[in-house]
Amino acid sequence: MDQAAPRPLRDARPMSLPNILTYGRILAVPALVLCMTLLRGDLARWAAFGLFVAAAVTDWLDGYLARAWEQQSTLGRMLDPIADKLIVGAALIMLVHDNTIAGLGVWAAVIILCREILVSGLREFLAELNVKIRVTELAKWKTTLQMTALAVLLAGPAAEKFVPGILAGGMVLLWLSALLTLWTGYDYLKAGVRHAMER
Repeated sequence: MDQAAPRPLRDARPMSLPNILTYGRILAVPALVLCMTLLRGDLARWAAFGLFVAAAVTDWLDGYLARAWEQQSTLGRMLDPIADKLIVGAALIMLVHDNTIAGLGVWAAVIILCREILVSGLREFLAELNVKIRVTELAKWKTTLQMTALAVLLAGPAAEKFVPGILAGGMVLLWLSALLTLWTGYDYLKAGVRHAMER
């Protein structure tokens, strides 16, 4: 992994549209939990699915708008990965809670959650060393697979009525994203250890 040159942060306004989209993604976390705990049946599933898909879209949109409008900010860069990890973690916990993810599938959920914690810790450590790690194409594929798998699993039994076998497909995608999670997590760990040894 190469060190990425830091980009200039031109706009630190807390209420810029990209930052508002990030705030919305954070607020989607308790809303998702409420959908899965207070609502019942297909309504709960479709509401959770809609919230998660909207959050996934804003994940791409806030970064695109920040770059296009030159509104990248330190606040946005801090909150963006936090929002991603919160929504993914909440979705995984809810899916395990209602047994959509069960048996061996729980291992895939644990792998993904542990990787997110590992990467957060490594980023904090590397930031203290003034080192930035470039996001690889493989990591982007991991995120896409992960978001797709979780969206499918959140729709769950409600979607199964229209597309039989879709839950099994969602579990396959979850395992694929877990394997990519291990791979990309190892890349981050290797970079962290290398920089620690150099210092």
